[in-house]
Amino acid sequence: MEQSGKKFLTIKEAAKLIGVTELTLRNWDKTGKFVAARHPMNNYRVYTINQVENLCATMERIPQRTRDKKQGPRKLAIKVLDEESTNLDKDTNS
Repeated sequence: MEQSGKKFLTIKEAAKLIGVTELTLRNWDKTGKFVAARHPMNNYRVYTINQVENLCATMERIPQRTRDKKQGPRKLAIKVLDEESTNLDKDTNS
């Protein structure tokens, strides 16, 4: 995984390798779940290659069925009623 002597990965590179978004990594850093180091010049988040490899290895140990239980976004079903349809219902019931 080491590329041309590179010791650190940017947040974009780490997110791509882990398979999550950059925002997810920022949130994990804020909550302490996966803490990033900071670049001394610009204070950007950076990750060591070992950090990313260890996280990926940990994620591989999680049983597949546990990972599959994640639910997607909830869908909201909305039934639209207009006056005409409610008036027709009243007319047919009379």
